[in-house]
Amino acid sequence: MVHISRRSAVGLSLQAGMFAAIGGPFAVADSQPAGGGDGKAQAEPATPWPGFPRQNFEWAREVVGASHGDEAKVRQLVTEHPALANAAWDWGFGDWETALGAAAHTGRRSIAEFLIAQGARLDLFAAAMLGYVDVVKACIEASPGIQRTRGPHGIHLLAHAKAGGEAAKPVVEYLEAVGGAGDAVATEPLTAQQRERFVGDFVYGPGTDDRLRTFVQNETLWLERPGHPRRGLNYRGNQEFSPVGALGVRIRFELDVKPRRLTVIDGKMVITAAEQ
Repeated sequence: MVHISRRSAVGLSLQAGMFAAIGGPFAVADSQPAGGGDGKAQAEPATPWPGFPRQNFEWAREVVGASHGDEAKVRQLVTEHPALANAAWDWGFGDWETALGAAAHTGRRSIAEFLIAQGARLDLFAAAMLGYVDVVKACIEASPGIQRTRGPHGIHLLAHAKAGGEAAKPVVEYLEAVGGAGDAVATEPLTAQQRERFVGDFVYGPGTDDRLRTFVQNETLWLERPGHPRRGLNYRGNQEFSPVGALGVRIRFELDVKPRRLTVIDGKMVITAAEQ
């Protein structure tokens, strides 16, 4: 028989707690046994997804998309994979949107509250939609001018507050008094005939997907790479556009040369494509 002093027993108890926290030899599984009559947990085989251990990109895209209005889907995905509460998706050219950001600009209060309860990081745009006027005031007072910062898809802060309905009216009133939270993106007008001039198929590499297509739909010029989300283009003048949600990127056209060219300028990255 081994005799253990009271001090030693306390020390072993503390060590066990430390090892459990980091998954050491004293760790105890927090899930119920998956099967078997002997009470032992039966691990279910799984095949890691491409990119493991990074989160599955398709799950991230799905939960961000669902957060625009499909609460049942959001709850299912986040319950199955809790880390998705903070999932983000780039719709193109750095137009990043989180699941909470999607719920915020669409006024989906119950989705936003669920995501926050699951650990989503509250931001200024969600606070505005939820009517957290003290939070919005504190942010603007701490960083004057921050109300001009735009959310996903270039949607301004005031629009997020208005999406919150009656509960967010104090935020709307405050932002309107402060000014700048609802400023429109500076764009130049284009007639239907002028928009058609920018339509075409442009190739920038040897791959079958190394191409960019521009087309007009609902009085908007769109840019699309096969298999990827299309992006609306805002005209900035002089045959230049910026993608929606990416004011720092420029899409420059050269229409008076043969073949016509389209150039994407994203900081130091410059890609030029020629029309087929």
